Amino acid sequence: EERTCLISFSDSYYETSVDRIYPIIILLDGYTYFKTVTGIVHFMSSNRVGNNLMPESIIIAIENVDRRRDFTITKIKTKRPNTGGGGGKFLNFIEKELIPYIDENYRTESYRTLIGHSLGGLLTLNSYMDKFSVFNTYIAIDPSIWWNEEMMKNKVDSISSKSLNKKKIYIATANQGDANYERNKKRHDDFYTLIIKKSGEPINVAIEYFEKKNHRSVLLVALFEGLKYINQDN
Repeated sequence: EERTCLISFSDSYYETSVDRIYPIIILLDGYTYFKTVTGIVHFMSSNRVGNNLMPESIIIAIENVDRRRDFTITKIKTKRPNTGGGGGKFLNFIEKELIPYIDENYRTESYRTLIGHSLGGLLTLNSYMDKFSVFNTYIAIDPSIWWNEEMMKNKVDSISSKSLNKKKIYIATANQGDANYERNKKRHDDFYTLIIKKSGEPINVAIEYFEKKNHRSVLLVALFEGLKYINQDN
C-alpha cells in the first residue's frame, strides 16, 4: 500500500543547530487530528509561547486506509464480513518501516510517543502491552475496548515488566451516557484495576474521566492533559 503521512516540525527545527534532535509523536487518524494536535503541541512546547510543558517535537500523522483493519488486533466474527484483525501488521509497518524512514531523513531522538483515539486508542493500548513496542509513552483517548472479561484479563496478564516499569500511558475516558457505561467507562476502569493488581504500584499509568465530555469532544482536553502527564519528570 501507499501511505500518506503529514509531518509537522517545531519552530526551532530550521532555526537552531543542525545537531539538535527531537522526539517524535506518531498520530493515528492523521488526516482528522493533524491540525488539532500540531496546534496543541505548538502551544505546549514552543519557546515563543513560553509554556515549556513538553519538548518541541516532530509529529508524524498517518492518514487512514482501513481503520477497522489497521486498528484492531483481534479478528471478531460478525454476521457480515469485516476486515478487522490487521493491527499487528499495521504496528509492524509503523515500527519497522515508517519510524526508520523518519529517523533516517530527519533529526530525531529515540524517544517516541503514540497517540490514538477510539479504535486508534485501542491500537495504542495493544502497542503499550507489547514488550517489543518501540514507543516510550502512549496516549489512549476513549479507547474502544471491546474485550470480554476473559480476554481483558489475558491481555493484562501478558503485559511484561518492561511495559509496566519503563513505559508511560495515559488513558482518557469520555461520558458516553448510562446506556454505554458497560462498554466504555467500566471497561476502562476494569483495565486500569487489573494493571494495578499486576504491577502493585502503577506509577507510570494514569486514567482520567471527563464527565462533561462525550466521545468526540473529549479529544481536545485529553490531548492537553495526556501530553502534560507523559512529559512530567522527563
